[in-house]
Amino acid sequence: MRVFVTGATGNIGSAVVRELIAAGHQVLGLCRSQDKAAALAAAGAEVHHGTLEDEESLRSGAAHCDGVIHLAFNHDFSRFVANCEDDRRVIRVLGSALADSSRPLVITSGTPIANTVPGEPAKEDNPIVGSTVHPRAASEEAGAAQAAEGRNVSVVRLPQVHDPVTQGLITPLIGMFRQKGECVYVGDGLNRWPSAYVLDVARLYRLVVERAEPNAKYHAVAEEGVPIRAIVEAIGRRLELPVRSVPAAEAADHFGWMARFAGLDMPASSEQTRRVLGWEPVGPGLITDLERLQVAGR
Repeated sequence: MRVFVTGATGNIGSAVVRELIAAGHQVLGLCRSQDKAAALAAAGAEVHHGTLEDEESLRSGAAHCDGVIHLAFNHDFSRFVANCEDDRRVIRVLGSALADSSRPLVITSGTPIANTVPGEPAKEDNPIVGSTVHPRAASEEAGAAQAAEGRNVSVVRLPQVHDPVTQGLITPLIGMFRQKGECVYVGDGLNRWPSAYVLDVARLYRLVVERAEPNAKYHAVAEEGVPIRAIVEAIGRRLELPVRSVPAAEAADHFGWMARFAGLDMPASSEQTRRVLGWEPVGPGLITDLERLQVAGR
């Protein structure tokens, strides 16, 4: 296949590019930076210069490929709602370029969108929350709208995707801890976040675009739920910072925009994904990567 990949130079996207090329596929990677374009080309991909704001560039990239993996997302969480609505627009544009064909459009969401059955982990076929409850659901709403118009849309929901450099929402949390000089968790810290190693996630995206099953939902989850207390304690050991608990009433003061996530219990299952795709994660766990977290000067 010739696959158009948005976010091709990001941490997950660059791993997806390498995975696709190693499996014999061709990659057209969206890139806005000349500096990153060189690395993308060196990986064996064709560079497609453009941005998420340039709708014609998005259409032309998608139109000239056999499938699309949409990974790009603006991770400025200070404008999270606006970024999610931007993603709704991008998915609509990509879908329009695939009209009148069965070419797959693989979009990206998060496992919390399906964390909707009390007492159970998020499952692939759970009903989802709406974007008024969780802004990131805008992506899945957009995908469903495209599917209703006959596009071949599938969804990959991400947990905290990690390696020793980047760990999803945990990365800005680490920056916050370093700035404040302490590591904190809410209450007893037993709320859980799911996780997966980046190369396992990349392999999953390849399997999904190859399968090209319309309306399918997949969870890129290796660890169903890692307690936040264990995460924060691992960070504290690596950064040599004190660790303590704060009550929920004080979470906003300590976490800022992250307060909406810090106390959430968000376990997620990938049982169906593994069964359907034969996907088995083999990479290190989240705590292992946090224990070897790359820290400047160490």
